[in-house]
Amino acid sequence: MNGEEEFFDAVTGFDSDNSSGEFSEANQKVTGMIDLDTSKNNRIGKTGERPSQENGIQKHRTSLPAPMFSRSDFSVWTILKKCVGLELSKITMPIAFNEPLSFLQRITEYMEHVYLIHRASCQPQPLERMQTHCSGKTENAHGTNSDRNQVPTALHKRPSSPARFLTEAVPVPPVDYLQSVAAFAVSAVASQWERTGKPFNPLLGETYELIREDLGFRFISEQVSHHPPISAFHSEGLNHDFLFHGSIYPKLKFWGKSVEAEPRGTITLELLKHNEAYTWTNPTCCVHNVIIGKLWIEQYGTVEILNHRTGHKCVLHFKPCGLFGKELHKVEGHIQDKNKKKLFMIYGKWTECLWGIDPVSYESFKKQERRGDHLRKAKLDEDSGKADSDVADDVPVAQETVQVIPGSKLLWRINTRPPNSAQMYNFTSFTVSLNELETGMEKTLPPTDCRLRPDIRGMENGNMDLASQEKERLEEKQREARRERAKEEAEWQTRWFYPGNNPYTGTPDWLYAGDYFERNFSDCPDIY
Repeated sequence: MNGEEEFFDAVTGFDSDNSSGEFSEANQKVTGMIDLDTSKNNRIGKTGERPSQENGIQKHRTSLPAPMFSRSDFSVWTILKKCVGLELSKITMPIAFNEPLSFLQRITEYMEHVYLIHRASCQPQPLERMQTHCSGKTENAHGTNSDRNQVPTALHKRPSSPARFLTEAVPVPPVDYLQSVAAFAVSAVASQWERTGKPFNPLLGETYELIREDLGFRFISEQVSHHPPISAFHSEGLNHDFLFHGSIYPKLKFWGKSVEAEPRGTITLELLKHNEAYTWTNPTCCVHNVIIGKLWIEQYGTVEILNHRTGHKCVLHFKPCGLFGKELHKVEGHIQDKNKKKLFMIYGKWTECLWGIDPVSYESFKKQERRGDHLRKAKLDEDSGKADSDVADDVPVAQETVQVIPGSKLLWRINTRPPNSAQMYNFTSFTVSLNELETGMEKTLPPTDCRLRPDIRGMENGNMDLASQEKERLEEKQREARRERAKEEAEWQTRWFYPGNNPYTGTPDWLYAGDYFERNFSDCPDIY
């Protein structure tokens, strides 16, 4: 098969290991409109059954139509043994390693903790807004909730130009906003905890929309490029309080025992009420033991969230596992002003929770901690000579839960998962609802929406033979369409996004063209 004919199903979105602890449950609300108490959605009824409306709000399903199948009879080594050191975007993977979602739906999981954006929009000062972009619900170290922020009811229009957008704001201390933004950025990767399947690679022209009136947002995404694979997305608050957009191009490599996903593409959040824009990129994800042993995942790298109006920056370090798993899942960082003065410290685990505290208290605590660390150093050095080998990497034992520094406030906690999550690909309650096809929905969706993909639907329903057959059919259909375009020397035309430059960073990006929700789908391609 030559390069023109081959179709890839990228190994995108392997996910993470759990670090359980006392902060594993959340009860998050934004007063007046948004209720994110997922414990209400964990009630399991008949398989795949969708609960009725409650208090006028549409309830979503709490389980999948069929349980997850076993992967024990499949070996990924037969696929990857010739790919060491290579980029994986052109490697076709068996359906056994998938989960019943498209990568476009996986991107939508960024919005699970959207209440953090609403909270940032309501906060009067920018430091607290930046902290929210990293995590979630606010409590102090004693577990007392701070004031809840309401979703703004006024309508805010996006300025005609970024320059005007960044200069019209009323001067306020910018540190408080950043707490919320940082919280959101960390929470966006939390759904990857224990997710060992990969999403289906989107077909060229595939789309996904999600409207959640209960959470106050709507979302649209499109697969805008095939080689390389690029997914563009755009989300907006229903109260016109924010815009959230970007394009994702993960570069994946196989290193013998692990698969590494390097993030590409800029993520942008605009808080329209405050005339502020923030940009960042996601951390690197590494999946261990893809050949033998139990899969486990770590996120590592530095994430920098920049406030383009004030110059304030949140710098977050996703720690690599380290010796004996001491740093597993840890996130540490700070918020600084444009002169690099540290204003606020952030710490926690991306699988669990995030806390914040003032720099003086943080450094004092760390000094005390270091005094105790040197007493254990000798024993660690004795065992540090363990070399890499051909056997599986031991799954690091999760260390004690996050040690809370006195005086800290809780920025975010991960949502509790459904009790049957392990039988549903370790999906969260939010994720379970993403591929739900409600009665009559197919009449309003474009024919390119992921929910209408027969291979994903077949897998979700437990029909693996049908799913595999449909996957092969769709791949061949896409190859044939590409050959036809080559004959006619025709360029693929995207429908809802166009290539351009990010208005704040100037880097290449895909920008929303608008009008999707006008629902004129007459010229959508036939891809299924």
